[in-house]
Amino acid sequence: MKTAYTLLISCLLAACVPLQEPLPLVKDTHGFEILVGQLAHHIEEQWGPNEVVIAGSKDYVKYSNHYQTRAHINFQKGILTVETLTGEDPQACLRRAMRQILLMGEEACHRHLFDDQETLTSLHPFLYEQVLDHQHRPIATPAQAECFINNLLKYRLKQRISHGRPILMLRVPLAPNHLNQRAQKYLRPVQQAARHYRLDESLILAIIQTESSFNPYAISGSQALGLMQVKQESAGRDVFTHIKRRHGKPSRSYLLNPSKNIDTGAAYLHLLHTRYLGKIRHPLSRRYAAIAAYNGGTSGVLRTFSADQQTALAMINQLSPDQVYQTLLTRHPSSQARHYLHKVQRAQQHYRRHLPS
Repeated sequence: MKTAYTLLISCLLAACVPLQEPLPLVKDTHGFEILVGQLAHHIEEQWGPNEVVIAGSKDYVKYSNHYQTRAHINFQKGILTVETLTGEDPQACLRRAMRQILLMGEEACHRHLFDDQETLTSLHPFLYEQVLDHQHRPIATPAQAECFINNLLKYRLKQRISHGRPILMLRVPLAPNHLNQRAQKYLRPVQQAARHYRLDESLILAIIQTESSFNPYAISGSQALGLMQVKQESAGRDVFTHIKRRHGKPSRSYLLNPSKNIDTGAAYLHLLHTRYLGKIRHPLSRRYAAIAAYNGGTSGVLRTFSADQQTALAMINQLSPDQVYQTLLTRHPSSQARHYLHKVQRAQQHYRRHLPS
């Protein structure tokens, strides 16, 4: 099991110095890398080198019990997995971790993400209606959670072997409409941002789905943050400079606030449409270019057509929108950007027909 952090972790582990306590969440890049490396060190000590799993853009991962138990939500695949290394009363560890993940509040998702401290439960669970119990009911109370966990331990307890060590696990599929349930949570700030920056709601929703699968605490290996995977040093700084008229860059906590993240990501899309790609005359061609630029940068979009920026813009303006789309889809220098454009386009078509409700 690996996430987007795998390459970062492999580099950090060699230089990681064990500490007695995890480092606090810090804002600067170097401090964050130390924090991630420290977490990876603790995990590898307990689970082994091929079992390092850390939160990513579409994964929420929380460790507890001295890093011997973890809860992992894969938002893209729609699977919740709770695992524990066999030790003293492993079923009790599974029970405790499953109860906490089922009942954690939205704010609790972010607290202690990079340590082994337990999360806080809430009267308004983040996973409400995203996980259904054995009687197909949403889980809102501790009593419901306990009843469901009893059923899981009785009928769905599994064991796997890793590095010769047994690991007990519970695996639960998220509700079939889990993506829509999360999208619905953020529809209001999406609508507000769409109106403010003159964008289609469907485009913002499509980018959120493609970037994070509506995981509000998404943190990638490249340090893109939140629902729209905004980077502090690039898109975040551009938005602060040109839109917010503020110095510096948004903080990590700022970008991990769902509403502020959506506003920042939408503001950057606005900049791509009006400032960086504003000379593309056809609005549909400009939208295709902005989508690709959101993932791979403006320079990558223009290089697809010519090494000279002015020539590239002239070529784009001579092509039909469909020709621009096909060129970006087949000739963009980044395969990731090519796939990204296709995914966003497909998701936007869906949201044009079916907005979350």
